[in-house]
Amino acid sequence: MRYLGLDLGSRTLGMALSDSSGIIASSYKIIRHNEEYERLVQDVWDVVQEKNIDALVLGLPKNMNNTIGPKGELSLQFKDMLEKKTHLPVYLEDERLTTKEAENLLIKNDTSRKKRKKVIDSMAATIILQSYLDRNR
Repeated sequence: MRYLGLDLGSRTLGMALSDSSGIIASSYKIIRHNEEYERLVQDVWDVVQEKNIDALVLGLPKNMNNTIGPKGELSLQFKDMLEKKTHLPVYLEDERLTTKEAENLLIKNDTSRKKRKKVIDSMAATIILQSYLDRNR
């Protein structure tokens, strides 16, 4: 089973792909958007078809007290849009601190600040997807 991991940000959508056995996640790409969610859903659909995706894993930003704020509500709406377009299951994965974890990993690997900015969202999507895969193995 092949998964597509998604990290929805205010200006970008980070993407990660699993291998065909659904064990290992790797960074795929970043799509820039200006809150044009209909177009963004179409872009995701294009990737789903191109990469033969079986299910989506979308990061759900929660507050540290486990409540869902405005960004979480936006992710829930985006989930509904994805399900309507793709007819695939969209699983939600808690994404608290994934961007910080991704940044720490990139710093540890001596990635320049300029390059970190370009890849942080796809790295966060990779962490979200890998967390889901590990938990559901």
